[in-house]
Amino acid sequence: MNTSSFPELLSPAGDWKALRAAVSNGADAVYFGVEAFNARLRAENFQLVELPEIMAWLHARGVKGFLTVNVLLFGDELEQAAPLLLAADRAGVDALIVQDLGLCLLAKALVPTLSLHASTQMSITSAAGVAQAAAAGCERVVLARELALRDLERLQNQLKERSLAIPLEVFVHGALCVAYSGQCLTSESLGQRSANRGECAQACRLPYELVVDGESLDLGDQRYLLSPQDLAAWPLLADLVKLGIRSFKIEGRLKDPTYVASVTDAYRRSLDGLVCDLAEIQRQLELGFSRGLSTGWLRGIDHRALVHGRWSKKRGPVIGELVRVESKGWLVLQCTESPRNGQGLVLEATDRQDDPLTPPREIGGRVMEVKAMERGLVRLRIGPGRVDLSGLRSGSSVWLTSDPQWQSTWQRRSERVVSPLERGLHIRVSGQIGEVLELELIEPVLPGGECCSVTSQAVLEPARDHGLDRERLVAQLGRLGGTGWCLEHLETNLGSGLFLPVAELNRMRRSLLQQMADGGLTAAFQQVGLEASSERVDPQPIVAATLERLADWRDSAQPQSKSPSLVVLVRSLEQLRALQDMGDGPMTSVIADLEHPKDLKEAVAIGRGCWPDGIWLAGPRITRPGERWMLEPLLKAKADGYLVRNADQLELLTGQAPCAGDFTLNVANPLSLLWFLETWGLDRVTASCDLNLSQLLDLVQASPPERIEVVLHQHMPLFHMEHCLFCSFLSEGHDHTDCGRPCEQHTVMLRDRSGVEHPLKADLGCRNTLFNGKPQTGVEALSALRHAGIHRYRLDLLDEGAEATLRRVQLYSETILGRTLSADVWRREQIDHKLGVTRGSLRIGRENQALQVSC
Repeated sequence: MNTSSFPELLSPAGDWKALRAAVSNGADAVYFGVEAFNARLRAENFQLVELPEIMAWLHARGVKGFLTVNVLLFGDELEQAAPLLLAADRAGVDALIVQDLGLCLLAKALVPTLSLHASTQMSITSAAGVAQAAAAGCERVVLARELALRDLERLQNQLKERSLAIPLEVFVHGALCVAYSGQCLTSESLGQRSANRGECAQACRLPYELVVDGESLDLGDQRYLLSPQDLAAWPLLADLVKLGIRSFKIEGRLKDPTYVASVTDAYRRSLDGLVCDLAEIQRQLELGFSRGLSTGWLRGIDHRALVHGRWSKKRGPVIGELVRVESKGWLVLQCTESPRNGQGLVLEATDRQDDPLTPPREIGGRVMEVKAMERGLVRLRIGPGRVDLSGLRSGSSVWLTSDPQWQSTWQRRSERVVSPLERGLHIRVSGQIGEVLELELIEPVLPGGECCSVTSQAVLEPARDHGLDRERLVAQLGRLGGTGWCLEHLETNLGSGLFLPVAELNRMRRSLLQQMADGGLTAAFQQVGLEASSERVDPQPIVAATLERLADWRDSAQPQSKSPSLVVLVRSLEQLRALQDMGDGPMTSVIADLEHPKDLKEAVAIGRGCWPDGIWLAGPRITRPGERWMLEPLLKAKADGYLVRNADQLELLTGQAPCAGDFTLNVANPLSLLWFLETWGLDRVTASCDLNLSQLLDLVQASPPERIEVVLHQHMPLFHMEHCLFCSFLSEGHDHTDCGRPCEQHTVMLRDRSGVEHPLKADLGCRNTLFNGKPQTGVEALSALRHAGIHRYRLDLLDEGAEATLRRVQLYSETILGRTLSADVWRREQIDHKLGVTRGSLRIGRENQALQVSC
């Protein structure tokens, strides 16, 4: 295998056992997290003090180690993150995987030689996104999982046109999030557990009821409407190699070592071109962990295939179906493989079908006894003990959930010992007749930089037969077995026909090794402790100096009135028309966020001249390769300003008119704010929805408050996803080309287990957004926000009609101006909304949930 051109296989590790399992089964690199600042806080994770040991162990075996710091950082955590960056640099970490652009700024200032990889949490889907990551100092980009092969091809071509050579990494196996990574606010909105902080509550794996035009739609056994099958792209590895993808990533830092071992092995063998039994590989992967396996989005969009909706947890392969239930607990099955004693099976009962949100009862156990029958049937009993088989019906699927033989095999494979690689020596041999022979170590050098050499005790004599030719020198000096060294390069500067006894050559070799050991040079990879650096770096002045750059933006801000300003985001022309005559009061502009490009020019015509800062437009949250055309109507409409949501819009729209950054840019700390101000010259930025009130106030205190906007009222977007439920469940089509656009004909909600109905909307790119059915209001925090210096507030409408639009905007306008008490607004909102309202992340008194790290 040509490792210089072959792609890297990157495996996950949540602990030492998984780390060893990855390496012993062929991983080229491993990614892992420590106790803080990573997106898998539920994993066991490593401790920061273990970093030197981890990296020494990996490097001794020729494997790279990438440390995940793939979360948003809050303002008070920047100084806490600095020691982590320094520790990673000292320990020899090969790269940090990062999400936060503010952290990129800090890393460039603090550890400029440490490589950065842009995490999939950056939601990068286009050449513009790759370029932004590169500008922030990233040397590799992990792309969004939603890109298809044809998108990757377009993207590579677009990068060539930009003369931007940056390695790309894609996920090839593991769990698929239904939402774009970095854009999911579900856990934050529903439970103040941020997915952008490693606290995902996996709401996508819960059952939902589809409510169409006010009526519940019977979907049979489909209830997990947001739970994709797991990704298994091994059949497409050749296509990905052809596209020049640099790294193939396996998801699973929460998985056990047997999963890591079995999946790494399957992809190692596939990449190495070893002849594989395809059915055997599929079974190996399904038994490792499977909610059903698919190629995800890589073959293109197929909404109906991506989410089967029948179950959302590990099931393993389907091996047959139930024929009948017999007396005394016997099951007769039609199977594709013969079950064996000890294997785990599960079936679904059909006796709880009244409630669409109640999953079927699982019936399963270990195979206790099995008998072969005619016509390929098997008869078996499961246990231990008596198993209630009521509710089973003929035709029920049978899943193989566990196999002791598989478990035993991969347990052993995960525990295989991987010896350190031998370290290569570069030795120079020189001498002439009548002189001593000299062995000189060229590489590696002694830790202190001293020369390391040995001379012979006898002089070189003329050879009577075979002299000291290269073959004999390599044979004797290369006898290094068991030392951890190998002779990698021999450089000779000898005359011809020379003789020296073999015993003397052997003595010189041993003497050179002893001299190396005495000088502190050993074959084992040198572990560098966190305290080993002779020059300790105090990060505080560097952090402070970087933050000081924000003062320039405070000083350069245009003189503005300190009176409060209200920006209203509308999602229909009806809402926009309702606000035409509200020119007085705090409302300074309206942002039109509309699905259809044909409505944009009309929206600008309606709003032109109505408000001091005019009519602004917003584009879609995601731009894929080949979708730049979707942004052209924004330019042609000639709005007074733009709300920008991704890198493509930053490239295209900044400089054309005033621009504000939306919360989709994930600004959660002063340095990420600084990035967008310095790089793009934004007028202001809407703070991340992941901030609680305390963290938001911290951000304001460290930043120019006139550059920050806060969303005071909104139905928070939960899932923003490539998956289209309209197409999947309201059509017979597979994507936008054959779905018939049911999104334009029906009003759809998803009802959760608590009875809340969440509105579903589709955008121009057919991407779906599920909004929280219960709006969040920060009106009770208005006094604290005003006291901190915030005077820009935003109100996001969703599906309000004209009357409700006027009522809500007037209510918040009166409150912002101090004419209505915040408590009165809260009570009014509780009455006006059928489900009431929530304080959500902006509730007063919510603790600042900082991620602590010690070193």
